[in-house]
Amino acid sequence: MSAYQLNQKWLSQLPFRQIQDCQPVAGGDINAAYQIKADQRTYFLKVQPHYPASYFNHEKRGLEAIGALVKTPAPLAQGQIQGDAYLVLEWLESGSGSQADLGRAVARMHAQHAKQFGFYENHTTRALVKNNAWNDSWRDFYLKQRLDPEITVAKENGRWNDWRETHYQRMRQAFSDYYDQHQVIPSLLHGDLWAGNYMFDETGQPVLIDPDAVYGDREFDLAMTTIFGGFEPAFYQAYQQEYPLAKGVNERLPWYQFYYLCMHLILFGETYGPAVDGILERY
Repeated sequence: MSAYQLNQKWLSQLPFRQIQDCQPVAGGDINAAYQIKADQRTYFLKVQPHYPASYFNHEKRGLEAIGALVKTPAPLAQGQIQGDAYLVLEWLESGSGSQADLGRAVARMHAQHAKQFGFYENHTTRALVKNNAWNDSWRDFYLKQRLDPEITVAKENGRWNDWRETHYQRMRQAFSDYYDQHQVIPSLLHGDLWAGNYMFDETGQPVLIDPDAVYGDREFDLAMTTIFGGFEPAFYQAYQQEYPLAKGVNERLPWYQFYYLCMHLILFGETYGPAVDGILERY
C-alpha cells in the first residue's frame, strides 16, 4: 500500500485532532509503514490493506507483554479504515547502546514465565497462520504447531523433496526423543529476534520491535540471533550471566535454526536451500 493511497479522507479517520504530515518509512516489508505527525507529536503507523482491525491483535498483545519487561514502542490505537487494518505506535528516535544491556534485557524477557506454551492470539504471516493455541507440552507445540505446518507449506510451494523429507523425519524424531526426557519452562519470547528487530533509543536503552510473541523454549529465540548476525559476544555473555543456559545449548540450536531457515526457504526460494540441507544432513 503506497503513500498516495492514504488520502485525506483515510487519514482523517485516524484518532487524531489534526494531522500535519504523513510520510512512508522503512519497515514496510509485511505492513505498509508511515511516520505520522499529528497533535504536536510523532507516531509510527502500520497499515495492512484488506484486513480487519483484529489483524494487529497479536502484535499489540505481544508489545504489551514484552513492554512490561523491556522497552517497546507502546501501542496507542488500533482499528480499521476503509477496509484496512491499522496500528498506531509511539515513535522512538534511535540512538546507540550496549550489546550487554541488550543481552540482559532479553534475559529479563525470557525470565517471564507462563504455565503453558502458546499465546493469546494466532499470528498471520505471509506464509501461514501460526497456531498459538495453549499446549502443556513443548515437544507437541513445536512439532505440531510450528514444524509440521511449516513443512506442509514448503511442500505446497514446491520447496521440498524426498531427501529433505527423509532427513526431516529423522530430525523430528531426535527432537521428540530429547524433549520427551527434558523439561522446558515456558518463557516469553520475542519470536523474531534478528538484528532488524531491536534498536536503542536516544538514551541508549534497548528496544524490541515487531514481535511475534509466544511462550516457548527460550533457546528458540536465541537460535534466531545466531543466523543473520548483529549480536556480539557481549550480548551472549551478559545473557548467560543474567539467566544461564543449560549445557549443550549449541547442540540444540540447529533444531530451532531450521525453523527460521526453512521459513526463508519458503518465502525466498533455494537461496536458503543449502543452509536448510546443512542442518538436515546431520540426521
